[in-house]
Amino acid sequence: MLTVIGKRALAAIPTLLGVTAVVFLILRLVPGDPVTAMLQGSPATTERIQELREQFGLERPLLVQYLAFLVGLVRGDLGTSYATRQDVTAMIAQQLLPTLELALAAALFTAVVGIALGAVAAAFPRSPADAAIRVFSLLGTSMPAFWIGLMLIMVVSFQLRLLPATGTGGIERLILPAVALGMSAAGVVGRLVRNNMLEVMGENFVSALVAKGVPRRVVLVKHVLRNAVSPAITILGLQIGALLAGAVIVESVFARQGLGHLLTQAIATSDFPVIQGIVLVIAVIYIAVNVVVDVSYAIVDPRVRPSSAASR
Repeated sequence: MLTVIGKRALAAIPTLLGVTAVVFLILRLVPGDPVTAMLQGSPATTERIQELREQFGLERPLLVQYLAFLVGLVRGDLGTSYATRQDVTAMIAQQLLPTLELALAAALFTAVVGIALGAVAAAFPRSPADAAIRVFSLLGTSMPAFWIGLMLIMVVSFQLRLLPATGTGGIERLILPAVALGMSAAGVVGRLVRNNMLEVMGENFVSALVAKGVPRRVVLVKHVLRNAVSPAITILGLQIGALLAGAVIVESVFARQGLGHLLTQAIATSDFPVIQGIVLVIAVIYIAVNVVVDVSYAIVDPRVRPSSAASR
């Protein structure tokens, strides 16, 4: 297991280098000058603008700028914000916890609701409950997270007055954003679990268990669901990246602090170091989650351990 984790960590290095290169080049190719954006609304002479560009190293060739960024990255230095002159690493560290809190809450909602609904739909196929759950899954995957968030605010917060609409802090302010963010992923997981369970229920070993008199509930939960959940773990891990990306929009809808709020401000001011740092942190988290998913998959389904070890 440690060998698998080590190989995945080494394989992540080229991926991270590719992410940094792509983001670095895209930001430099986008029209606009970060110094001009930073000084927007305040008088500044051409000499002052040129002085700031030289101070931030924007006059240097792109390759030199990129290599300087990589050298700082190896040292754990993500640079200095153009807009606030603060250390980017410290800025991200201050806003990372609320975003992780939201993403983990949404992932928990996705896992619990998706697996539960998929199991119920598979246990009662072609029933009204199955039809209702499939409609829920379809709607969840069709509606964007920001629209779901706005509807939850309007109904749950304004009309029913059950939960606060905006802000950060406390479980009560986390429920609505987590539901809005996790609804789409829950629909995907629910459909996958339902289809996998129906497929497993057609296997010979299930028929043998039923013939031996094993209660249907035990067969469904202990044998069918366990085999059907393994692929769902992989999908759930892949959804973590979407949850982290979606958190940027959801945080804006619910006026929450986090990386989304910080990224929105950085994009508005063309604050390259902050944007690069946030994208890099999200990429690292995404890769780490996928390593955890691989390990979890092997734990849930021991049959994949030998093949995984051999293939890697």
